Parts: sequence; structure tokens; C-alpha cells
Amino acid sequence: MVANRRMARSMNVEIYSRRLETFRVTETIGRRPGLPPRSYRVDLRYRQCDCRRFQTLHYPCAHVVAACAKVNLNVEQFVEDVYTLNRTLRVWENEFPVLPDLSTWKVPPITFELVPDRGLRRNPRGRPQSTRINNEMDIREKSDGTRCGLCRLAGHNRRKCPQRNYHVGQSSRSGRN
Repeated sequence: MVANRRMARSMNVEIYSRRLETFRVTETIGRRPGLPPRSYRVDLRYRQCDCRRFQTLHYPCAHVVAACAKVNLNVEQFVEDVYTLNRTLRVWENEFPVLPDLSTWKVPPITFELVPDRGLRRNPRGRPQSTRINNEMDIREKSDGTRCGLCRLAGHNRRKCPQRNYHVGQSSRSGRN
């Protein structure tokens, strides 16, 4: 409430209807330069503000505090009973029973043995397995296996290509001599 009162001092309040308790509250401080100041409609009769804090929290926001200060209304009347000290103390007025000493508790004997399921334990070693669910995007077409980078035939790779020396024109070793 203290912070809301501090913020309310820097707001301009226009009275639209004293009878209907509606106001236009414009923020002036705390806005970034170049942005127009924001204004909020406050309706005290229906307990609403355009910032939505008043109706959500059932507690007066800074705009409501500014409107109440303009017309000399007590802002405390708009605080819900949930936030009052009497309501808080009523929660704690119930008496709790005293717990007996732990050694006097009656504990039933264990009728079964808990055995951990080793299948549910994670494997700490190795690469973590993905938990992603695959869909049709992940299905790859069947390939003929590895293809050679030189002759583009399947069944061998570039290193084992039978036509390796013929593609270049000569052996890579014969150019050094």
C-alpha cells in the first residue's frame, strides 16, 4: 500500500463522474521518453481499473489510490477482508493438538519389502538418449549403401575404388618423381 501511495503522487486524475465514481488516471513519471503517457479508467463503484490489478487482486492499485486521494475517499474501504489483520488472525486461532513423543508412536510392522525396479534407473554412462518422438519427417529413404565419391557406384568407397588411378589420369604417386 505504501508503494501504491508513492506512485499515486505522480499521477494526474480527472473526475468523469463523482456520482458514478468514475475517473481517468494518467501516469506521468516512470514512462520511457518518447512514449505517450498511459491513462487508465477507474470505476470505484464496480471496483475496476483498466490495469486489471484492482479486480484481480481485490486490492487497490496505485490508480485507485490516486482517484481516492482526489475526492478524499478512504482507500481502506476498497481493501478486501482477506487482507485484514483480523482475517489473518482468525486463520491461526484454531488450536493444534500437542504431538506425543516419537518413541510412543504405534508403528505397524512392515508387511512387505520394497524392492527397487532396476529397469527404471537411468544409465549414467554413454551418450544421453533422445526422448524425442519421431514422425514422418524423420523416416529416411532406403539407400543402396555407401557410394563411391569418384565413380558414384555403390558397394565401395573412394579409397577402395578400382578406377581410382584412371579418374585423375595418373597415380598421385607418379607425379612426385
